[in-house]
Amino acid sequence: MPEIAPLDLPETPRLSHNITHFARALRKAGLPAGPGRVIDAIRAVEAAGFTSRDDFFYTLRACFTSRPEHRAVYAQIFRLYWRDPRYMEHMMAMMLPAIRGVQEEQLAEAAQKRAAEALLDGVEREAPTPEDDEQDGETEIEVDASLTMSTEERLRTLDFEQMSTEEIAQAKRMLSKLTLPVKPFASRRGMASHTGHRIDHRKTLRAAMRRGGEMRRIHLKKPRPKWPNLVVLCDISGSMSQYSRMVLHFLHAVANHKGAGWAKVHAFTFGTQLTNITRHLATRDVDAALAAAGKQAQDWEGGTRIGSSLHAFNRDWSRRVMGQGAVVLLITDGLDRDDPEALTREIERLHLSARRLIWLNPLLRWDEFAPKARGIAAMLPHVDSFRAGHSVATLEELAQVISRPDDAGEKARLMAEIR
Repeated sequence: MPEIAPLDLPETPRLSHNITHFARALRKAGLPAGPGRVIDAIRAVEAAGFTSRDDFFYTLRACFTSRPEHRAVYAQIFRLYWRDPRYMEHMMAMMLPAIRGVQEEQLAEAAQKRAAEALLDGVEREAPTPEDDEQDGETEIEVDASLTMSTEERLRTLDFEQMSTEEIAQAKRMLSKLTLPVKPFASRRGMASHTGHRIDHRKTLRAAMRRGGEMRRIHLKKPRPKWPNLVVLCDISGSMSQYSRMVLHFLHAVANHKGAGWAKVHAFTFGTQLTNITRHLATRDVDAALAAAGKQAQDWEGGTRIGSSLHAFNRDWSRRVMGQGAVVLLITDGLDRDDPEALTREIERLHLSARRLIWLNPLLRWDEFAPKARGIAAMLPHVDSFRAGHSVATLEELAQVISRPDDAGEKARLMAEIR
């Protein structure tokens, strides 16, 4: 029989103990890795053997992951725990704070910080002793941290994709307190008013007829205020998964906040197909609402077909939900696989049907962002406002400008690059 090369495991060779500790790290990172799955994983590894590292990786992944969004966290924890012989040094360095301007800032990859935080659970990081800090020939530098950014302020500007499990929970609590107020617009119908600028001919003539034709008073009216609908089209493809979850958490708070001014909030998700999740947002419990929405949307973390999804919305839903002067929020990165000409037709039709069309794109978090992708270049001319949507702060800014018809965000600057 051929000799099988041993797999590089941590210091202790007890495989079942290592798998148990690995499952504990997965559970800390948010994956449902309970005792039953640990037993299944040990039996599966015994049956599959160690013919290759890929087999070991996929055997454990089949036992410990049940949803597509679990795979990124699993891959990071597996790499740090099983494959990297210096995983502890990498994790400690990842979790240590750095001062801007003194040390070059390196952003963690997706789910990497959550993986490090899970594996370091319970590990105490000792503070350096004075003897280690005092070295001959070195100058002691004192830093005044009184004006450094607070934890909440840092969390407001942190990218959703770079948040740890605890930071995501804190960000969701912050989003649940946000509001998205909107100002009403004047409708064609009028209402009685002593300070109105239009004569209410019907009411004036009826009052005169009750007095035998004598007109004692001219009744006035003003336009009746009307609140628009909010229509949200949210991309749930693989590149938008984490951002979509946070935005939908925010929209749940908006849909259940009384007095914000919206007539009704309609929400749709799309990846390769369009799904209406409006009724799920009406559920008071946010976790139950998003779980039901995720169960209905079968294309979560799949591909992206923006053009065909907008076509389905314009054909099946536009007349039902856009008749009240709706404001449309389009949340997507614009990376589309469809024909750009078809996408241009559908986004133009959506723009003509909406009172305002606002595009939130998480790619705007990059300073070097340019509208080079064909989907972005096709959609950008047909939106009223183009804004970032990758952090709590960007959603707060949206709440401040959503009622301003003159706000265009970054559209003008990026349109100049297209021309």
